[in-house]
Amino acid sequence: MSSIPNQSFEIAFTRVFDSPRELVFKAWAEPEHFAKWWGPKGFSLEVVKMDVRPGGMFLGYQTSPDGSHVMWGKFTYQEVVAPEKVVFIQSFSDEQGNTIRAPFNANWPLEIMNVITLEENDGKTTLTLKGGPLNASVEEQAAYDGMAPMLKQGLEGTFDQLADYLASQK
Repeated sequence: MSSIPNQSFEIAFTRVFDSPRELVFKAWAEPEHFAKWWGPKGFSLEVVKMDVRPGGMFLGYQTSPDGSHVMWGKFTYQEVVAPEKVVFIQSFSDEQGNTIRAPFNANWPLEIMNVITLEENDGKTTLTLKGGPLNASVEEQAAYDGMAPMLKQGLEGTFDQLADYLASQK
């Protein structure tokens, strides 16, 4: 039985990586890999905690290229099936891992559910990400919907970094 709450997904994103599924999974599940590619281009990621199992948590912070902005975030893992699936709830947080409002929009949803699936075919891996707000108010849903195009653009940039990182691991 899945532990995923009822969820309608707002974003669906698919990308094919020229790497085996096990390596792509490790890039999502191991801090030494994850810190090298996750986040906006030019930002650095410091992983404070990463326990990729149901009930486990990722906690870390991103720093802007000029060092003027620091954003903390967390993932709470719901389901992990190595090497094919990772389900997590993503939130902004403080240094202790308490969920907080996004610094850029007071109406941004507190929680975003993400489902990552990985399928391998001929040494390449197709990653599918589905995501959307969890338990969002009308105002939060509207904020998310309004930023969905920017969110997709940001994901493309993040996945470009993942592709570059995976290529460097060959």
